[in-house]
Amino acid sequence: MAKCFSFTASRDWCYRFSFTNAGLKSSTVDLGDGTIMHCWVPKTHKTNKRTLCLIHGIGANAMWQWGDFISPLMAKFNVYVPDLLFFGDSYTTRPERSDSFQARCVMGLMESHGIKRMSLVGLSYGGFVAYSMAAQFSEKVERVVLVCAGVTMEEKDMEQGLFKVNSVDDAAELLFPQRPEKMKQLLTLTFYKPPKNIPSCFMNDYIHEMCTEYLQERRELIQALHKGKNISELPKINQPTLIIWGEHDQVFPLELAHRLKRHLGENADLKIIKNAGHAVNVEKPKEMYKHMKSFLIDQFPTSKEENHSNGRKAD
Repeated sequence: MAKCFSFTASRDWCYRFSFTNAGLKSSTVDLGDGTIMHCWVPKTHKTNKRTLCLIHGIGANAMWQWGDFISPLMAKFNVYVPDLLFFGDSYTTRPERSDSFQARCVMGLMESHGIKRMSLVGLSYGGFVAYSMAAQFSEKVERVVLVCAGVTMEEKDMEQGLFKVNSVDDAAELLFPQRPEKMKQLLTLTFYKPPKNIPSCFMNDYIHEMCTEYLQERRELIQALHKGKNISELPKINQPTLIIWGEHDQVFPLELAHRLKRHLGENADLKIIKNAGHAVNVEKPKEMYKHMKSFLIDQFPTSKEENHSNGRKAD
């Protein structure tokens, strides 16, 4: 029997509708050299608001991970939500797979929209990209929120048993599941209270719609993320930084949150969300937003020397 309905495609359409309804529009930019970046951008960039870029982690696409945050954030910011390379509608024919290359592509995208100053929120893998953007473009990044982003992991951590997986290949097999059994393992790994009794047909549908495209390239992203990592070579970013972590994160254990706080010192604040795993944006979105709001809005400096008018180049 021919397949006639996709729950995953329908949910993707609902996210697309909600993003549009919130005041965003789909935009694609050609950065040259075979790199295309897709982003949800404001239909109208308002000069009296600051700019916020939300960077997603490993998963379907940006919409699925930021859906619960768009409406409240749009009231306070010009919100930009890019698809990272090999997710959604972003891709490149170039061979680079590093988080630093992703960071340059996101910044190129933002600059193409005339943005000169912004704050960043990076979720998991997106936190690696946000951290790299803050390090490479310090004059353009105001504040940074890192959510369950193991940027301080080292290559030796895998061999020393810090992670639930034994190798990078095992990690890639879980993060990009190709069978329902692997999908179940992924949910168990990422949620403190994983959803139960999901029919295999739903999981097969999600895999077909979201986990088959650019599979090899995505695996290479994971390999590049791990290879040769050493905290002694990790630059210290100078922007005020908020670290948010799920208490029971099994993807990037809580030790990495404390390691990052020690690395950044007084420049960073750590908030641990109880009864949450790695998917804190899904399990505890209200608590996560509360911390983001306090850091990005309530605590933002208002002095003339630190404030700015609009975060966008003059037209």
